[in-house]
Amino acid sequence: MQDKKASDIVVLNLKELKNAVADYFVICSANSDTQLDAVARSVEEEVEKLTGESPWQTEGRTNREWVLLDYVDVVVHVFLRDRRQFYALEELWGDAEISYIENDADSR
Repeated sequence: MQDKKASDIVVLNLKELKNAVADYFVICSANSDTQLDAVARSVEEEVEKLTGESPWQTEGRTNREWVLLDYVDVVVHVFLRDRRQFYALEELWGDAEISYIENDADSR
């Protein structure tokens, strides 16, 4: 995600929550539909390279506003910025432990 300049990357730990659909959500924002697609493809390539796994299911590639990559235990959400604000997953899963991932540029 960072390689493709995704922003506001967070990890929601859902393990302790009742009725959670996965153990973790990884959420990030993209500034354009082109960047959204690039970030999603990068995640798929990196996960395949590191684990040999492909997503169990993907959604949203045709609308290009919110791409979901479902790896069963981990679900990756790549949003256009305004769509992320609209759906507000961090608020929906407000009881989850949230880890904020620093942008590479922020750590320099």
